[in-house]
Amino acid sequence: MLACGLDFGTSNSAIGVMRDGTATLAPLEADSTLVPSAVFFDYETKGRVQFGNEAIAAYVGQTEGRLMRALKSILGSPLIDEETVLGGRKVPLRQVVEIFVQHLKDKAEAFAGREIAAVVHGRPVRFVDDDDSADARAQAVLEGIAKRVGFRDVAFVYEPIAAAHHYEQTVQSEELVLIADIGGGTSDFSIVRVGPQHRGRADRSQDVLATSGVRVGGTDFDTALDLAAVMPLLGLGTQLVEKDLPMPNALYHELATWATINFAYTYRNEREIAELVALAAEPAKVERLLKVVQQRLGHRVAFAVEDAKIALSAEDRVAMPLAFVEAGLVATATRPEFDHAIAARVERLYRSASDCIAAAGLKPAAIETIFLTGGSSRVPAVRAAVARAAPSARLSGGSDLLSVALGLTQMAGFMA
Repeated sequence: MLACGLDFGTSNSAIGVMRDGTATLAPLEADSTLVPSAVFFDYETKGRVQFGNEAIAAYVGQTEGRLMRALKSILGSPLIDEETVLGGRKVPLRQVVEIFVQHLKDKAEAFAGREIAAVVHGRPVRFVDDDDSADARAQAVLEGIAKRVGFRDVAFVYEPIAAAHHYEQTVQSEELVLIADIGGGTSDFSIVRVGPQHRGRADRSQDVLATSGVRVGGTDFDTALDLAAVMPLLGLGTQLVEKDLPMPNALYHELATWATINFAYTYRNEREIAELVALAAEPAKVERLLKVVQQRLGHRVAFAVEDAKIALSAEDRVAMPLAFVEAGLVATATRPEFDHAIAARVERLYRSASDCIAAAGLKPAAIETIFLTGGSSRVPAVRAAVARAAPSARLSGGSDLLSVALGLTQMAGFMA
């Protein structure tokens, strides 16, 4: 029986199988083993579905259709029971997730040249904060999807535990390590004993001292930066002339959140924004908002913000060109402004890392290494916050976007 390791991520996904004793990830787009977790339903070709970068390119190229991204984030929310309108028909959102997971499985089987009957599926420590029943339900939904696409055996592994398996391949002696997996939708921590003498054990439960997790990730940083730097150019924070009331802000938050952007595209919203233009103290800004909703430009704004977030990991100031909204329109963001926008969320990461150390019955000084993984671990403020939880530990990293997938694939080798 062939098993695979599946890292279905909020922002990106990967899947792999063991080949000649080595964890090998399947190519998902040309030679790339990592694919954006995005699906585009092409209305012009009546039913064509595109995935990953191809899906994003179709949307940016203004093909008539609907882009869905950050699919994993709906698992732990009431949105999983909602429907979306695709080409005039209502489709359950969980079916959209199923279509994407089926695509990953098909790609892996084409790479392996045979059926894959079992999967070691990554999952965050917490799909949902402080709600055990909702968290269990999210896993049950994901398990149901895995079985509907054809996996007969489904095992779940916490993503930071999988990352620990990958990291362990690089160590020369025993270490007590804090694994910090800062992903697109969630951030997860584990305290694990790793070392050459531990490798190859199928049961690692005695080596895992504690786990913790929080529903904070890179998409939350996107939302915060969007609201701070871009949405004010569309009227957020401005006033209405009558009674000097502020512009209603609910729609801005909907547009700034990956999972809910498509919900902003309604004729009711268009009608209400058009009415607000006449009432606005700064109508030109609200007209930009109207254009974004009418022309379905929310994802293009979000992509510009995401690019800026990534750039701010290396630069102090970034420009976000928004000419697709209005000729010459540019939003700017600085590293201090970004750090301020995400400060509350970053503090939650520090607390979760500290809680994990405490749950293991350890003092911060006992942690020898912090292994950082996940795309959002590159954010300087995030790295600093996690490092603060164990100040004397050595910071390590590598394969930021693939370590979980590689670890899951290594663990899938035990199912074969």
